[in-house]
Amino acid sequence: MTRLLISVASADEALIALQGGADIIDGKDAAAGPLAALPTETLRAIVAVVGGQRPVSATVGDWPADPAVLQAAASRIAATGVDWVKVGFYPGGDWQACLDALAPLARQVPLIGLLFADRTAEPQRHVAAFAKAGFAGVMVDTADKLSGSLRRHLDDDTLARFVAESAEHRMMCGLAGSLTLQDVAALSATSAEVLGFRGAACRGGARAGSLDPARLAALREAVGTSLVTATS
Repeated sequence: MTRLLISVASADEALIALQGGADIIDGKDAAAGPLAALPTETLRAIVAVVGGQRPVSATVGDWPADPAVLQAAASRIAATGVDWVKVGFYPGGDWQACLDALAPLARQVPLIGLLFADRTAEPQRHVAAFAKAGFAGVMVDTADKLSGSLRRHLDDDTLARFVAESAEHRMMCGLAGSLTLQDVAALSATSAEVLGFRGAACRGGARAGSLDPARLAALREAVGTSLVTATS
């Protein structure tokens, strides 16, 4: 089943996303960077307003692949009470050392590893390592929001292989990265469990703007319609 993830920057936006039918509420400071973390007090407010009605995920920030830095950032976000903690892996550094450092936390809270379509050509090659470290899931996003959407950097066949590899390792799999309403049908057909949106759900299509209930409703309908089409 494909689920709709909506990124929010405040408790007020979390309530709009919740009322608009989002399946997952994702805390992220989209105006500050691709994975910029929200203040911990804001995340706690989001968790409180959602009240367990939907899973809440949150990004840990845009950090280099440094084991100590990522472990500390992920632990800080996990302490806010979110359900999933999303950790981005940028090129460079020692990814295996980072996974080893995060493995103990992965036994306490579901961790989601984020790869970047404009930085990693074959994301499916890394899925097994995340699974071995105990991560609950993986996602592909984009780092440079001015360089085009997910599907500009990776074709649908590559994304489908990423989804299939994730399923092989029994991991949740999500796709995001400047997605639009027009991307929903093709990406739902890959059987991705989660499709993530920010800009497409905001007024004027700007990720730094405020959530637009009408745009959110259109995404909710499209994901539902595409799910029926993809599974029929």
